[in-house]
Amino acid sequence: MERERPIGVYDSGVGGLTVVKWLRRKLPKEQILYFGDTARVPYGGRPPEEIIKFSRQILAFFVEKDVKFVIAACNTSSALALPSLIPNAPVPLMGVIGPGVKKAAVEVKGRRIGVIGTKGTVESRAYTEALQNVDPDIQVWETACPRLVPLVENGEWEGRQIETLLTEYLQPLLKHNIDTLILGCTHYPYLMTAIRAVLGNDIQIVDPGEAAAEEAVLELDRLGLLTHSKQGSDGFYVSGDPHVFGTIAKRLGYKADLEVVDINRY
Repeated sequence: MERERPIGVYDSGVGGLTVVKWLRRKLPKEQILYFGDTARVPYGGRPPEEIIKFSRQILAFFVEKDVKFVIAACNTSSALALPSLIPNAPVPLMGVIGPGVKKAAVEVKGRRIGVIGTKGTVESRAYTEALQNVDPDIQVWETACPRLVPLVENGEWEGRQIETLLTEYLQPLLKHNIDTLILGCTHYPYLMTAIRAVLGNDIQIVDPGEAAAEEAVLELDRLGLLTHSKQGSDGFYVSGDPHVFGTIAKRLGYKADLEVVDINRY
């Protein structure tokens, strides 16, 4: 049956596992196939046409795997590729920016919002435009943090180096007296302890990954695609050397074997 097919989730590397964590909590019966494009991480500094190409290849891979629904657990892909891919996608496709915006503007009710993300996400101004579409009076400041994703991919999540770097990135936002910070990259929740140490406790932090998982539940239900019985075990795929990804996945409690995919054949 269609509803028993798996859900596809993808990111440039390990970042999207933060979305998988929330999906596992909210959709325990669903089977998830995860693809990390580790051969081409990071995405943030790449031109939009490359991000569109990469996202189209990954979507083709998931179609071959017969998924019923795809989540782009990557803010850069959500900002730069999904607007052109969604209209003709062969399966329902959603990103993480829309859910994150709804959570920040509607649930958290932030009015002075800071966003940290990759260079590509920040330059797209996707968060600013989406937030101000919800409420034109919302003020938004975005900052690119290009050195964070490589550190997360290497398993460096805490310590003085991370906090020093985060202080450099967050200080301009703090000068604007933000009340809310959106983590505009799914890699950043790995740094939550260090981010909180720099921000203090008065600023609300929004993880779009959690919001995306909540939105996925609603969309699957609306489309009649929620499964009613426990499906098979999750699958994990990468395009590059699986060692680093596998190490971090195990650190997070994922024990599944990794399969390397030649993504360039799609």
